[in-house]
Amino acid sequence: MHRSSLRSWLLLVAILFSGLVVGGMALTTYIVVSDGMSVVAHDSNERLARAAAEAVRETAKDAPSAPEDPSDATGTGRSGLKDVVASLPGLLSAGLLSDGQFALYDSTLQPVWSSSRAALIPAAKGQRVQTAVTEKNTESNLGTQGVLRGLVGPSELGIFVVHSPITLPDGGVGVLDAVYYPTKEEAVIDSIRPPMFTLVISAMFIMVIMMQTSMGWVLKLVDDLRKAADSIDSGRLDVRLPVEGEHEIGELARSINDLIDRLRRRADAQTRFVADASHELATPVAGIRGYTNILRAWGGDDPEVREEAISAIDRESRRMARLCSDLLALVRNERGIEFRSVRFDVNARCREVLAAAATRYISKGLTFTGPEEGQIVMMGDPDRIEDAISILVDNAAKYTPEAGRVALRTRRRRDTVIIEVEDTGVGIPVDDLESIFDRFYRSDASRSKETGGFGLGLPIAKTIVDGAGGSIDVHSELGAGTRFTLRLPRGRV
Repeated sequence: MHRSSLRSWLLLVAILFSGLVVGGMALTTYIVVSDGMSVVAHDSNERLARAAAEAVRETAKDAPSAPEDPSDATGTGRSGLKDVVASLPGLLSAGLLSDGQFALYDSTLQPVWSSSRAALIPAAKGQRVQTAVTEKNTESNLGTQGVLRGLVGPSELGIFVVHSPITLPDGGVGVLDAVYYPTKEEAVIDSIRPPMFTLVISAMFIMVIMMQTSMGWVLKLVDDLRKAADSIDSGRLDVRLPVEGEHEIGELARSINDLIDRLRRRADAQTRFVADASHELATPVAGIRGYTNILRAWGGDDPEVREEAISAIDRESRRMARLCSDLLALVRNERGIEFRSVRFDVNARCREVLAAAATRYISKGLTFTGPEEGQIVMMGDPDRIEDAISILVDNAAKYTPEAGRVALRTRRRRDTVIIEVEDTGVGIPVDDLESIFDRFYRSDASRSKETGGFGLGLPIAKTIVDGAGGSIDVHSELGAGTRFTLRLPRGRV
């Protein structure tokens, strides 16, 4: 996917996400407000109905109960009911009662009075019948169009009606309808719609801008990663990613920078190794060819020249063989080491390693001290463990000046065997400690003609120890010496 298409896709996702979030919040707010206004209208209608019913009941209670008057032109049927009807206009139009519409029905549920035509609700006839039969208040909510309709047009909460039973002067049960049209509440709902839409659009715009800005920052980092990958692929390791803030993106940038640093150090080490190995190989090859020519010219007649040439050729060829052996060991270890699991004495192997090292470095007059008498038995591959110990002892002897000391100590701690190789050599600089286990790496302190080496011993030793399930640590001080510590699992013996 191209970067432009990714940005377009992220923009679409941002719009949809902001629409869902902001639109959902706005819709929820609108529903809450509409329901709240509906509750307010319902409560207002109940208050009106309660106040009106009490007033009408008091008036009907005080009205005289008289026989039917044939000359009555109002059609009320009873003089007491006429008195009640006559008092209703003034009674139900004062104070808070002016917010509602009212209609009075007689015991046959025929309207005998209404404050206006809007108070007559034919659709509520069934509720009036129920009120007259049960003599309990009932409610009707007519004409409501649903909450969501107010989003696209004028809101309609409907008509709220409370039907109250009224005992008439003639002893019958009539019904008083208190009708409430929630125009004020609907106006409130309609008034929040324009600013709500404005707020939704503004919030969506702000959210999209913020998400696009954040995504742009992330995409920039991705682009930087791509550039870094292209640079690494082309062999350039000088690129650095910007590190900003203590967050996941910053941690990723730091990790990539650390990776580039490690690759650069490894590339530098490999470059140094190629140069050193080329020099190390070119010198003995030139010597071998030179002594070969000498043998051809004079070696057949002069035994001393022949012996000197053969010794030189043997010395230089052994050096070349050692380099080839180290390289083959590294390749073999990278392919995976197969470990045996046999029971063996660590101290016995350590003494053999010290004896061999003392023989090789007898000319330096070094003092070699070995582990205490006794056995430390463990399960593992004795040949591999001996190889790792031999590398460390050889390293210690190589970098320790004449008349120095190399100590090899062992001890057991619970289920772990600890092996320490300590010398009084030149030490390792602090800046080099974290790199000494990198292949081909050689500290500047070790790069001398006397010590030689190709920077492969310690990586091989670490590969062996790691494969055995152990660990290797190093502590060193310049001019004071170095101590390597191996910790190996003892296993079930």
